[in-house]
Amino acid sequence: MHAPRALAAFNRVVTNPIQRRWAGRIPLHAIIEHTGRRSGKAFRTPVLCFRRPDGPTGFVFLIGYGRQSDWVRNLVAAGGGRVEHRGTTYDVSNPTVVQAPQGRDLLPRPLRLLTRLVREGDVLTVDAAAGE
Repeated sequence: MHAPRALAAFNRVVTNPIQRRWAGRIPLHAIIEHTGRRSGKAFRTPVLCFRRPDGPTGFVFLIGYGRQSDWVRNLVAAGGGRVEHRGTTYDVSNPTVVQAPQGRDLLPRPLRLLTRLVREGDVLTVDAAAGE
């Protein structure tokens, strides 16, 4: 069960501009820089972000609004983008959608329980290399 698309629209206009001020510097958050598939416009989307548990490089992002979210589709179509996490910018590649329940296993333990309760757990994984 994904969050309603109306909430996604509200967040895009109201919440995201506020979160972009700090999301790239604090724990559990990041800013994904991606390019629009049709417009070619650059976007910066704040997201929940976790280090991949299967290695030192890469990230896992919870897909709260579904696999049809623009940032997910844009990253997959482009084969990557950039992520600002804790003040460091990373070039990311190999975006892969991992559906629940396998995706849920890549999340931190407290979030696994929450995602199980709300029947969520699709994630996007990326490989990362330090950028500029």
